[in-house]
Amino acid sequence: MKSPLFERPCLSLSAALRRPDKAGIIAEHKRKSPSKGIINAKVTVEEVTTGYVQAGASALSVLTDEQFFGGKNEDLLIARGLNEVPILRKDFTIGEYQILEAKAIGADAILLIAAVLTPAEVRQLSSFARSLGMETLLEIHDHSELGHICDTVDAVGVNNRNLADFSVDVRRSLELAQHIPDEFVKVSESGLSDPQAVLELRAVGFQGFLIGESFMKTERPGEACADFVSRLIMVDNS
Repeated sequence: MKSPLFERPCLSLSAALRRPDKAGIIAEHKRKSPSKGIINAKVTVEEVTTGYVQAGASALSVLTDEQFFGGKNEDLLIARGLNEVPILRKDFTIGEYQILEAKAIGADAILLIAAVLTPAEVRQLSSFARSLGMETLLEIHDHSELGHICDTVDAVGVNNRNLADFSVDVRRSLELAQHIPDEFVKVSESGLSDPQAVLELRAVGFQGFLIGESFMKTERPGEACADFVSRLIMVDNS
């Protein structure tokens, strides 16, 4: 039997990130990571996601991978029931069943990671997501993965984290920006803790900024997000 959420019209992640009156922040609920271990297992999905939206986040990212990130589908279901902004299901999506599952638990967009998929698989899975009314964020890490970009994805994210040694360098986004066609919303991911970095990324065409760890490592992630947004506005107006 289909979930009631399966018939729900999806919200557009790309449109939310293009809004000129918003900061373009995709705020992430993330309990742990392979590189840092437990980040924050005390706060609830309810308080984190509603806090993010109240702080002005353009969209939410919810980890549903349990093995590496301590997430679960229920986290996204809870976030969906409380918030009316686009939600990205952050997981290792490799098949159509997972996309159906994402739609059924209330996600508006899926993540496809170029490092674990062929260009043909990216096209197949993003086309399937689009047929369900969902959007796709394609994550790349370096120049070798630019060939995975295709017209059936909606946004291209650059992960600033080196998957080999887990080091983070925002220059990765700055270097790849000019190679991503402007028809796609450009999203910078990982290592964004300074509003000044966001301004530099905006200057080269980025409209989305996925931030999780720097918020989640605090006792009150929603307040940390609100502080970041206010500092961003302050720097932007200075």
